Amino acid sequence: QVQLVESGGGLVQVGGSPRLSCAASGRPLITYTMGWFRQAPGKEREFVAGISWNGDSTVYADSVKGRFTISRANAKNTVSLQMNSLKPEDTAVYYCAARIGRLNTVGEEYNYWGQGTQVTVSS
Repeated sequence: QVQLVESGGGLVQVGGSPRLSCAASGRPLITYTMGWFRQAPGKEREFVAGISWNGDSTVYADSVKGRFTISRANAKNTVSLQMNSLKPEDTAVYYCAARIGRLNTVGEEYNYWGQGTQVTVSS
């Protein structure tokens, strides 16, 4: 079983470029397809970005395509989400998640979740 811990959130200005990190422990990260999800107040959790176990394939939600970049460093057991050109609507708790299997955008298909990190975009 893998444990996931996110970091890097906080208060950011509109247009800012924070980088979120997800550190894995317990099992090698290379075992897992990884995803980032977010949940804004009063809204359902939504998919943000995903990356295959070897990093060869990535997928993004339309709302973040061209602004966010997901990457992974299996040797360091970390996954990152580089966020650029932040907008107020990006404000949410961001979660890192892991699954064994193919790249997937459905949250229910992910087995392991971190505790989340808050990102607040101020205008």
